[in-house]
Amino acid sequence: MSDAPDPPPLRPRIAITYCTQCQWLLRAAWMAQELLSTFRDDLGEVALRPGTGGVFVIEVEGEVIWERVRDGGFPDVKALKQRVRDRLDPGRDLGHVDRAGREG
Repeated sequence: MSDAPDPPPLRPRIAITYCTQCQWLLRAAWMAQELLSTFRDDLGEVALRPGTGGVFVIEVEGEVIWERVRDGGFPDVKALKQRVRDRLDPGRDLGHVDRAGREG
């Protein structure tokens, strides 16, 4: 019998692959910061992975949730947070992010 504490539960990993040739590091870092701020207790990490050739892909646990070419550009922060939420905790209310644009 061990007195060692149980390891903390594994939390999801998000990876943002961005094109270094296109200089999209700041965009990727800003999106990482937004995700870490919103999902601070739910994420294990957000990794920034340099790439080339116009790549901009966001993955949650290896599942692509946004791909620049496939999805027609870059996600706005609202769409990104909603896609991450839908993958991690579909019942979660994102507050003003969910309510913005629902007037009338």
